[in-house]
Amino acid sequence: MNSDLPLGQRCRLYDTVQLELVIKEMAGKISVMVNPLQKLALVGILRRGAPLADRICDSLVRDFHRDIPLRINLSIKRYSDDLKLLYPHTQLTEDPVLLDLDLSPYSLVLVDDVFYTGHSLLRAVEWLNAKKPKAIYAAVLVDRHVRELPMQANIVGLHLQVAPSDVVECHVPPYEDKFQIQLLKLEDRPQHSLEQNSQPQSQGSLS
Repeated sequence: MNSDLPLGQRCRLYDTVQLELVIKEMAGKISVMVNPLQKLALVGILRRGAPLADRICDSLVRDFHRDIPLRINLSIKRYSDDLKLLYPHTQLTEDPVLLDLDLSPYSLVLVDDVFYTGHSLLRAVEWLNAKKPKAIYAAVLVDRHVRELPMQANIVGLHLQVAPSDVVECHVPPYEDKFQIQLLKLEDRPQHSLEQNSQPQSQGSLS
């Protein structure tokens, strides 16, 4: 187990076999949503959105005979995995390689692990929209159905409604050993810490 993971009680919700089927289903929906004649780019949100985008990309090519999509990644961060606030506003780190990339011919699909409140999704869409792509869609492995902004994912692998204080952990190689989803009930902390950290966490950069 990764020693950097926050402490608490965990239970496994989905294993590798189940999630591989979910990834294939998501890829199938993308294949239907984006015309094969259109150029497709999968935009992984670091960290775990990137390997998820790679898995979807592989499924699109293998299972749905699509051309290999363009793969790029964005770094977006606000909260740590145990709900600690890192930045007062959602931070998007611009990759110099992407600044000059022409995305105007592409339909973009943002990919991340957990969709929470929509702040990071909005930040990503704002940045990508300046590139004037043909379309922007969002695909998430898990939607927790918590909204602070009128944002939603176009493609959702799993719908999970859990307690606000619980953490949905998506374990995705190479960041974790096994591809699985666990539910984490954090260890008790002082009340003032809970109040400070009860904001949306980086259970995926689309939080």
